Amino acid sequence: VLLYLGALAGDAGQRFEAMVDRGGPLGELVQWADLSACLTILGHNLTFSTSQRQLHRLIGAAPGQGSCPIQRPLTFDLIYTDYHGLAHLHRAMGLAFQHYQCRFRILDSFGTEPAFNLASYAHLHGYKTLWGSWGLQPRQYMTMFPHTPDNSFLGFVGEDAVKTKEEFKPESYKKDNIAVIYGKQEYMWQGKSDYLEVISQKLEIHATVYQPPGRASSLPSFIKNHGLLTQENFLQLLRRAKVFVGLGFPYEGPAPVEAVALGCMFLQPRFDPPHSSHNDGFYKGKPTTRQISSQHPYAERFVGKPFVWTVDVTNGTDVREAVESILKTQVRPFTPPEFTCVGMLERMRRYVTQQKLSKKVFKSSVKNSNKLIETAFFSSSVLFLSQNLVLNFCGNSTAVWDPEPVLTVLLGPLGQSCVDVCRRSALTCDPALFHRLNTPDTFTRIGLGCSSTVQEVNHLFPSYSPWGRLCGLQQEPLLFSCAGLDSSHRRLCPCRSRYE
Repeated sequence: VLLYLGALAGDAGQRFEAMVDRGGPLGELVQWADLSACLTILGHNLTFSTSQRQLHRLIGAAPGQGSCPIQRPLTFDLIYTDYHGLAHLHRAMGLAFQHYQCRFRILDSFGTEPAFNLASYAHLHGYKTLWGSWGLQPRQYMTMFPHTPDNSFLGFVGEDAVKTKEEFKPESYKKDNIAVIYGKQEYMWQGKSDYLEVISQKLEIHATVYQPPGRASSLPSFIKNHGLLTQENFLQLLRRAKVFVGLGFPYEGPAPVEAVALGCMFLQPRFDPPHSSHNDGFYKGKPTTRQISSQHPYAERFVGKPFVWTVDVTNGTDVREAVESILKTQVRPFTPPEFTCVGMLERMRRYVTQQKLSKKVFKSSVKNSNKLIETAFFSSSVLFLSQNLVLNFCGNSTAVWDPEPVLTVLLGPLGQSCVDVCRRSALTCDPALFHRLNTPDTFTRIGLGCSSTVQEVNHLFPSYSPWGRLCGLQQEPLLFSCAGLDSSHRRLCPCRSRYE
């Protein structure tokens, strides 16, 4: 297995490195570290690289910058990389890139929806962005949180909640009346003074903001700023703190999960209207149409109270009441099962063995951890790869199930994605099941009379349009999408139990 972190290679790597000591983003490196550890524990032979020159040697790239294919068969069964690395591989592999692309797995924090993935479709329908258009199987993109079942949820390992009975005694997790602010750079604090002042009336506020030498701080006077801390010192501060406070940015990082695992409650802003590529510069150009209703939608939806409190930060009363409720609430450290060591190991074992390459099967062995894996409690509600599903990225065959799951076909309302349609019925949308309902008979079985039926390349299909009673079938399997939505279409959704 080759792990090639393109974001740390070349000019991009120099820019990334320059930001590390100034409060730059490090969340993606958490994923890479945990991915490396998991694959090592599972018994795979790893090569890790952050050098384009080394990459060329490892894959046998031809000299020069032309389109010549690599000079020997690719020796790696799997290549984990990011969008930067994918571009490097494309240049280095020449004509061999397409032949081997089924072996790629792309670490893609915010996800890539099918509409953005197929280059010809994205160009014609306004979904062309800087990130996307590679034409991979959508589940080859691996996300930090479970944004959509169209992609694979990779995740990371959070701090494990304490386990021993001694540690669970109430006196072992008593907290000081301290709030730690989530945000290492001053620009993240702009416009938040009133919000923080309300919090400061009840809690002592601590920060870990980078302070340039010789420049006066612009933080409010009631903030105790520690400057950038080492990971160990930062975790010690969180262990003392009662609350971890979100400012609205950064979006969807690992820190809130870490804080909750250390016994903090997470207080975060609600977004109304939701943030998306239409109204937020951060998401503009990213290959997703998601609309996020808070700084950390996963924490809001899958963790929730009493660990996560989502408030209107412009409403002082709302913030004050939330803080008062938090002060009356005592929680134990909590790590969501999918972010434990065992949870990620099990998830990675399934991905490597079930997302197969041609007819070759990878045998993962867990060193000294078989009993742990077998007895693990795992939250299938956010593991979108069923334990009964085998996907073949290097062939044209459809997904193989053993046994076949029970398919529930639901017709959604106008303007709703299949993710939400299935979730409302306590089910999960499974893109591997779209082919089973992508037939004219399905519309008849659910009582729809189609005046006409068309088969098109359309990421909203299969769907039903009440204007003209038009039934649409999908022509391009790469565009089967649980995420797609439109105000003129009622999506036909393949839903299954979350626990199959």
